[in-house]
Amino acid sequence: MNILLRNARRKLSQGLLFWRESGKGTPIVFLHGNWYDSGQWVAVIESLAQDFHCLAPDLLGFGESEHPNIHYSIDVQVECVAEFLQALKLEKVHLVGDSLGGWIAASYALKYAQRVEKLVLLAPEGVQFSGQAAYWQKMRRLWKRSPLFFKILRSLRFFTQLFGLHETIQQDWQMRQTMLQYPTACQLLFQRQQPELEAELLHSRLSQLEIPVLILQGGKDSPEALAKSQAYSQLIPQAELKIIAHAGNDLPNSCVGLVAGDIRDFMG
Repeated sequence: MNILLRNARRKLSQGLLFWRESGKGTPIVFLHGNWYDSGQWVAVIESLAQDFHCLAPDLLGFGESEHPNIHYSIDVQVECVAEFLQALKLEKVHLVGDSLGGWIAASYALKYAQRVEKLVLLAPEGVQFSGQAAYWQKMRRLWKRSPLFFKILRSLRFFTQLFGLHETIQQDWQMRQTMLQYPTACQLLFQRQQPELEAELLHSRLSQLEIPVLILQGGKDSPEALAKSQAYSQLIPQAELKIIAHAGNDLPNSCVGLVAGDIRDFMG
């Protein structure tokens, strides 16, 4: 069955918001991850639109939404989502979020508890975990590296292979290229002052979530991602953690059928 996917835009107080939409019935709002836009959810939406009203916005500063010159924060994104749903007169929704989108979705559910029916989080960001300080330092250094630094290292391939460093350098270079495409994600995750960033982490508040929560996590994802998903599952009273053993990251694209099926079963 061919699913009609509609594109729309609406001017909100912080800027123009773009979203993709399909289906009718119970509304599910999909929030994309750090290094993506709403296109990350297209295949999942196509699988679910026969049963649900699916909406996937580009978060403010991502994709086809406006990129205003503002100080981005999780709360800014939460309020943008709240205004978006209010504009569409969606009083209560299911929320699905991947990585950064999971952090925003959980923050929204905590702030607007009466407006969320159920919550699905895929490898969510937004909690403390063992080794967090070292991870943040690494990502901040990577963001600040000059292109010349990587150009020199990649030109020394013979020596980096000899010392077993070539693969790590390639991974860092690819990550750096991805980060350059998503400056808003980098600002939210790595460029803000430490006290501000820590104030928006959710570990001390997740016990207040009283709605059913499903957490999906790839078994072959990074140790940091696994640690964060486990923290969410331990802190949320009604949380179920499902590990997809063969999967890495980007579950909405790498495991479309499994993710859509789990969402459908969980939402009922």
